[in-house]
Amino acid sequence: MALLPENLSFSRKILPIIAVAGLLLAIVFIWNGLPDRELSEPENEPPRATGELANSARVAGAGLVEPSSEIVDIGTALSGLVSDLRVQPGDYVEKGQVLFTVDDRAVRARISETQAAIGEARAAISEAQSARATAQRQLSLYNQVEDPAAVSRAEVIRAQGDADAANSRLKVARARLSAAQAAAGSARTELGRLTVRAPMAGEILEVNIRPGEFVSTMGGSGLPFIRMGETRPLYIRVDIDESEVARMDMGASAIVSPRGAAGEQVEAKFVRAEPLVVPKRSLTNSASERVDVRVLQVLYELPETDGLFRVGQQIDAFIPAKTTNTKKAGQAKPADSEAEAQ
Repeated sequence: MALLPENLSFSRKILPIIAVAGLLLAIVFIWNGLPDRELSEPENEPPRATGELANSARVAGAGLVEPSSEIVDIGTALSGLVSDLRVQPGDYVEKGQVLFTVDDRAVRARISETQAAIGEARAAISEAQSARATAQRQLSLYNQVEDPAAVSRAEVIRAQGDADAANSRLKVARARLSAAQAAAGSARTELGRLTVRAPMAGEILEVNIRPGEFVSTMGGSGLPFIRMGETRPLYIRVDIDESEVARMDMGASAIVSPRGAAGEQVEAKFVRAEPLVVPKRSLTNSASERVDVRVLQVLYELPETDGLFRVGQQIDAFIPAKTTNTKKAGQAKPADSEAEAQ
């Protein structure tokens, strides 16, 4: 350490100063890197029960909003190009209303061909009927001749053959007419199947096709072409854990709020409970949520709420719990006390 003065020791004076400076820098770095631990109000208000359910026994469940008819996926009976799309999301349609049409030019050409075949068959029938009538009149004249020598046997046989041939041609022509009419009926049925209509009255929820796109009966994209459902009224499907099913008051109304808006609560009317307990499929992304349980799906009818609830939206529901067991237990206490007193 020739560069330092003789009376200045690096190990005794400089090194401790560097160590202290490093310690101070480390403290400042750690202090600035500490997370903010100040308490703040949550962005989304957590679900809670209010009113009579706030201080009484209840069962909670999560669910989804769905149409009262459930969601109906619309497909097509025949493959082809979409030639006309009549609806868009949000439209309310009546039963039988046209949703979209598939290119029908080939089918209409077949109908024209069958109409021509029908006309040809009818002309053949007229020709065969005329030939049969002529042959029968000729044969009748031969049969009216009293002198057998006046008409040869060969002419009679030839007239009989012409009449039989005319009958055969008439049968063939009538068979061709029936076949052409059947083909025309089949083509008209196929033409009707190229027009996709609403199977029920309801709201169009989703449209996944556009004019010019090819639609297949196999649904190649994996998405339904159109999704619709009856949204007047809306239902909610609430999942109740199987361990809580015995506690809930089946048939009672539920207090329902949209996810993230616990202050907006409505009373939903009980509709029915599904007969089958199924594995839980609707997840809420909660850290404490269990996915290895089975649930009973209970349906409730929502009142009119002016857009507060929408199809596919998550909801939180609170349902009253049974109180019969508590009452029975309370009634049994006096009897038990008398027995103990005796």
